[in-house]
Amino acid sequence: MFEAVELGLKVAKEEYDKRVPDLRIKLLQAQEQLKDRRFPVLILIHGADGAGKGEVLNTLHEWMDPRFLQTTAFGPRSGEERGRPEDWRYWLAMPPKGRTGIFFCSWYTRPILQRAYDEISKGDLEREVERIRLLEKALTDDGVLLIKFWFHLSKKDQKKRLKALEADPRTAWRVTKTDWKHYKLYDHFRAIDEEVLQETHTAEAPWTIVEAKDRRHQMLTVGTTIMEGLTARLQEAPPSKPAAATASRAGKKGALGEGIHSVLDRLDLTKKLEDKEYKERLEEVQGRVNRLWRKAKPKGLSAVLVFEGWDAGGKGGTIRRLTASLDARDYRVIPIAAPTEEERAQHYLWRFWRHLPGRGRVVIFDRSWYGRVMVERVEGFAKEHEWKRAYAEINEFEEAMIRHGYIVQKFFLHISPEEQLRRFKEREKTAWKQFKITEEDWRNRNKWDAYEAAVGELVERTSTPHAPWTLVEAVDKNHARVKVLETFAKAVKKAL
Repeated sequence: MFEAVELGLKVAKEEYDKRVPDLRIKLLQAQEQLKDRRFPVLILIHGADGAGKGEVLNTLHEWMDPRFLQTTAFGPRSGEERGRPEDWRYWLAMPPKGRTGIFFCSWYTRPILQRAYDEISKGDLEREVERIRLLEKALTDDGVLLIKFWFHLSKKDQKKRLKALEADPRTAWRVTKTDWKHYKLYDHFRAIDEEVLQETHTAEAPWTIVEAKDRRHQMLTVGTTIMEGLTARLQEAPPSKPAAATASRAGKKGALGEGIHSVLDRLDLTKKLEDKEYKERLEEVQGRVNRLWRKAKPKGLSAVLVFEGWDAGGKGGTIRRLTASLDARDYRVIPIAAPTEEERAQHYLWRFWRHLPGRGRVVIFDRSWYGRVMVERVEGFAKEHEWKRAYAEINEFEEAMIRHGYIVQKFFLHISPEEQLRRFKEREKTAWKQFKITEEDWRNRNKWDAYEAAVGELVERTSTPHAPWTLVEAVDKNHARVKVLETFAKAVKKAL
């Protein structure tokens, strides 16, 4: 792979000076058009030590409009970053639609270094590469223009470059002991780099390998690649607006199949807990949760709890009984509504990644990323191919939490249509509950069957061994609340 670019290509200064002005104009024009086309551009900068990555980065900021260009350099993870899944810091730095981001080092850096130092096995590296492929697929599927550069130097040229930098007092500081240590491992690094690049060179996210021997050739190649990639994407037809889904009833044996559609029907909604027993069991389980979390917190355990369910299904009351068992300093409840303008400018998972908890913390999502395969699916806010691919994206998102050691619990609170109607009417008659009932609630009720079908499919597609769904019979609020708390207590105890 690398031999193909070891050509010793050079660009004369006169040619470089002639080509740069036109290239800069085209880059600026593309940036301006990008603001209206609403897709993000992400540029990854990787390559050999001494290959001029920093100089390329600085030149790009000179050539392009820095107001719409943001660079993030990733080094060793900070304490805050180590408290969350590894990809958390990358998601937070993602450029919004209409903007360009540059990652100086990225999700490739750690696995390559660890494999080079024999800190992970070949199999571990293969798993890391698969994780990266899934991440990049999620980004490109969502419209991200992903441009990946690898700057290459032959072993001879790398040694020459490092020595030249050391010899100049103005640049000597840029050469470190680590650079020379990596140089001694050049052949080992090269084999690993080639393997990783081959496995992650895809049609949607190809690598551009650039020989870094000649600075002018290197910079023109980078600028031209970015300009051509942007221009090609901008010439594509803008995406059409998704059509609204029909709300007609598919029937119990509809297109989804009886096994999927009837998953909620199998719940026994007559389950009931009398008030006296409820008070005793609630007090006991709240105390148990409190004691368990006081043990979990110093061990650095974290938890992510997801609450989904029907409107008026009792999520709010159940969450309040759960939080009553925790120290207010240890948890945060994230209510999820329609995405803001800032959130719509990002991948739909972005707003959930940024809320993941640090060590010893609990985050409770009152509605969640499952909106993509429920509300957005049924209401037509997402295209069919978008919500269909979301199942795999969601499973990978939750798998990332599990890999990091999070306790992940997902609850769906189920009630009957009759019970929902009763609760809606009760809310309308009760002054202090009237704020809970809206026109949107009534509209959603008219699409009950479409939502029920969506719930059935999401349970089948996303109830995984590492993050199963707990379906909660919620007609009786006493039963629902105790079941949720007891399930969470068991999960914490198991994690401990």
